[in-house]
Amino acid sequence: MMGLASYLLISLILFVAGLVVMIARKNIVAILLGIELILNASALNFVAYSRYVTNNLDGHIFSLFIIVVAAAEAAVGLAIVIRFFQIKETVHVDEATQLRN
Repeated sequence: MMGLASYLLISLILFVAGLVVMIARKNIVAILLGIELILNASALNFVAYSRYVTNNLDGHIFSLFIIVVAAAEAAVGLAIVIRFFQIKETVHVDEATQLRN
């Protein structure tokens, strides 16, 4: 059986991967995926601490809220990306300095 340290290590790997993707990429969709990785790492932390430290369902409830926020972020973010692509015909962050027509 995996212990708390194993879950925290997996969460750390997810968090660092999300940060690297957000910093290294110029693509808006890739940056949104990096944000999703960071949110999933925090949800995993909440569930692991809830299971191994407090032994109640508080962390599970927080992780459900994180999943809802991630879904809303993905929907709004993809809508912005689609509109940005319609205007600028690119999805690179460097072109997003001005979002006027």
